[in-house]
Amino acid sequence: MSLQTTITPHSQAPYVERTYPTPAELDAAIAAAAAAQPFWAATPLAQRIAIGRAFIKEFEAMKEEIPLELTLQMGRPVQQGPGEVRGLVERSNYMLDIAPTALADVSLADTDKPGFKRYIKRVPIGVVFVIAPWNFPYLTTINSLLPALLAGNTVLLKPSPQTPLTAERIAAAFARAGLPPNVLTVLHLGPEGVAQTINAKQVGFVSFTGSVPVGRTIAETAAKAPGFTGTGLELGGKDPAYVAPDADLDFTVAELVDGAFFNSGQSCCSIERIYVHAAVYEPFVAKFVALTKEYKLGDPTTGHTNLGPVVSLASAERIRKQVADAVAQGARSLVPENLFPAAKPGTTYVGPQVLVNVNHTMEVMTVRVPHFDLFGTAFFILWSGGEPLSHVLGNPILTPSQEETFGPVVGIQRVSSATEALELMNDSRYGLTASVWTDVECQPRADESEYITPAELVEYTAKGEVGEGLFARMEEGLETGTVFLNRCDYLDPALAWSGVKDSGRGVSLSKFGYDQLTRPKSVHMKISLKTSV
Repeated sequence: MSLQTTITPHSQAPYVERTYPTPAELDAAIAAAAAAQPFWAATPLAQRIAIGRAFIKEFEAMKEEIPLELTLQMGRPVQQGPGEVRGLVERSNYMLDIAPTALADVSLADTDKPGFKRYIKRVPIGVVFVIAPWNFPYLTTINSLLPALLAGNTVLLKPSPQTPLTAERIAAAFARAGLPPNVLTVLHLGPEGVAQTINAKQVGFVSFTGSVPVGRTIAETAAKAPGFTGTGLELGGKDPAYVAPDADLDFTVAELVDGAFFNSGQSCCSIERIYVHAAVYEPFVAKFVALTKEYKLGDPTTGHTNLGPVVSLASAERIRKQVADAVAQGARSLVPENLFPAAKPGTTYVGPQVLVNVNHTMEVMTVRVPHFDLFGTAFFILWSGGEPLSHVLGNPILTPSQEETFGPVVGIQRVSSATEALELMNDSRYGLTASVWTDVECQPRADESEYITPAELVEYTAKGEVGEGLFARMEEGLETGTVFLNRCDYLDPALAWSGVKDSGRGVSLSKFGYDQLTRPKSVHMKISLKTSV
């Protein structure tokens, strides 16, 4: 049997070990989930919802233990752990609230012909395989797990090797809430086990959150599996922001600093590149750097730390190399390395960094189409601490042009217009989120005259460079799954979470999140046998 070991990022000490099941044990677990599914699907929706409500209470009962446990697994400062608990509760409550309408039959009574009755049912897929990441393990897991269960599916849940205890916590809370046996099964799997599960004839859908190469591999593997297994892929991002000349700089800087550096920048929707109108570029950069320097980088188990380590030594070295490469190409780093003494080579601590004089020849600002070596021989990619273990589609050549930063680094580029910003924002193989920062209310502010004159503001407004006109133009042109106005790095459970280009396929959250976890079944009845149509 193979052993999986989780390494605590800040101490590099082994934290928890788990054993992979044998192929026979895995087959038995899959078969048990498939056998439990018809009974679970026949359970009234109201009862499934009641179990979901009870799950929330049981999960909240663990809220004192979760933050430190999460810190020891993936490194986020312990003071920020309660936010993930609150986020899970918020998303769960919303998906429970909308379940009756989202899963209701679609009536066609208003268009039925005499003598006929037609409607469309939403029926469960069967067994759903959820592969969760480590960076926000509770939040990303619940996005697919809870709607899958509410829809009548059984779920096989594979947590990241970096955060194995998160899935076990969720499963324990569901068990105490009354979820029947084998409706939710936690599986700690290596590459071969993941491939075996995807190829199992009983598995009808795979929900994956993670990197693009792995997502591509999963999609191809699922397409060749019995029954053309469906996939939902939540992949990477290189998310941009545009700061217009009328933006409230104090507010905007505070939001974007947090959007860039929260969780040490290890979020698919973190802010990695910022385009600032020339009229406010200098004051924006000055304020941004000043606020960045206030971070407390250090031991994530202490209460005063608000920036912890990145997930692994390899990840830290990759981020440092990306910064060094940008500087070698002409970028200028504005945060001295010695400001954060913990951030030393050979450690997982990486100080927050702001780069200017950047452009789209640098990896910190854009991610282009990757190149694959199709002659590689290994079989699967999984991420352990952010590093590939093995490969399915040959060995991806991890050139600088294909990686997210996924760390506490942001590039800030001066632009002359919204048109230039839009072109640069779309110049990426990713399209997850993008944000625009402008004053749509056009309310006078005390600080505004410091940066632009009233006459300039009138001119910008007439050109559609600020305000509501700007946002409407940017929203229409941005190639992305979510467009934010004066907000970033946030998932609203009422909105569909999806990406375009290499950021993925499929949808989670909102009423549309239920659609990919069910299948439509049309019912067409001829009630009157005398009807000739």
